Parts: sequence; structure tokens; C-alpha cells
Amino acid sequence: MRVAVVAALVLSLEALCRVGVIKPLTMVPPSGMVVELIDQLEEGEITGDIAQTVGEVLASFGVSVLAGFAVGALLHAQARARRAVAPVLASWYAVPFFVFYPLLVALFGLNSLPLIAIGAVIATPAMMLSTLAGLDRVPRVLRKVARVHGMGRLEEVRRIVLPSAAPHLFTGLKLAFAYSFIGVIAGEFILSGSGLGHGVAYAYESFENRKMYALMLLVLLVAVGVNGVLQTWENRLAARRARA
Repeated sequence: MRVAVVAALVLSLEALCRVGVIKPLTMVPPSGMVVELIDQLEEGEITGDIAQTVGEVLASFGVSVLAGFAVGALLHAQARARRAVAPVLASWYAVPFFVFYPLLVALFGLNSLPLIAIGAVIATPAMMLSTLAGLDRVPRVLRKVARVHGMGRLEEVRRIVLPSAAPHLFTGLKLAFAYSFIGVIAGEFILSGSGLGHGVAYAYESFENRKMYALMLLVLLVAVGVNGVLQTWENRLAARRARA
């Protein structure tokens, strides 16, 4: 049903573009986006931009996941610190972090690190909150069972804590990737001189609609593809856990 709905929307958009209801200056047909994207990939025009953006997103995602999980676990163990940090986390996304780009350039230099830092700063709280939610929902009775069976701390975490918190941790992974991706693409769009975000902005300013929509399609496909992989992984672990 989900595939059918998406296919119907794409076909409707294709028809509206082909009959002229949607003007070419507004949007090109989806088939034209695909053809333009294939041409750019074959010619290697965007290979460097893809490599840069993928590297920045992966670095930002990795930092946000590790930092978010570690800090979330620490806050879960320290109730006072958690109460102190809670108001900051609640208002975190009200802060326009892009205004700190000049400061990040001064700290890290004019390279990819400021964009990675922006993505990580935006994504880390999502992983922290998901970690806290997951650890809060580990049944106390299972922890007692672990102590009765003489499990060590690491074994308890591996056998009980992580499996119980897994649904929320996967939500954190998906949110961390989404926020990292948004932060990096938006940063490239506004602040950078290269990358996929810059490519979209440059094509927009140059009235190259076909190239702009082709790059937007690529960004959309990457985001949906990675989210689909994480969702499939989560479903398989959930199924394995149910069988167990």
C-alpha cells in the first residue's frame, strides 16, 4: 500500500508536468530528474560533492550517536544532573545553531569540521533523549533477575539492558541520522562552497532547474534509503527477539 501511494503520487506529478499544469520553470517531471541525475553521475560532475557530503554526514552521525548514548547513559545514572539538564534539552531546538558557524570556523578552520560540528550538535540531543527513554523502560524485574544469576555489569548490559532499550535506541539512530543529514545539507546550502547542499543552492541561483531537482532527488533517495536500512535492521531484531 505504501509503495502504491508513492507510485500514484509520482505518476500524478509526472502527468501534471507533462500536460503543462506545472510549468517547467516551476518543476521538471520526475522522469526528467532521474535522467538528469544519471547523466550527472555518469559524467562525474557531482562525485566530489557526493563524497564530501557523505563523509560529513557519516562523521556527524557517528559523533552524535556515540556522544548521545554516552551522555544519555550518564544522565540516567545521575538523577540530579538529569534534572538540571532537562530544561536545556527541552529548549535545544529553539536555538539557531547556524549562527555559531563563524565561531566554529575560528576554532576548526575553513574546512568540513564546522559543518560536522553543526550536524553533531543538532543530532546529539535526539540520541540522548532516546537513550534516556530506552533505559527508563528496562524492567526492574529483569535487573533483579540479573543480580540473582550473578551477572556482571557488562553481561547485564549486553543481555538485558540493550535488548530492552533497543526500540528506543533505534529511534534515536534514525533521528540522529536525520538531524545530521539536515544539519550538513543545510550548512552546505547556506555556508559552504561545495557539497550537495551547495550544488542545490548554486543550481537554484543559476536557474538550472533540471540539475537542482536531480540533486534534490539524490538527497531524498539517500535519506529514504538509509532510513529504510535502519528500519529493516530494527524489524529483524524485533522479530528475533519475539521468537526468543
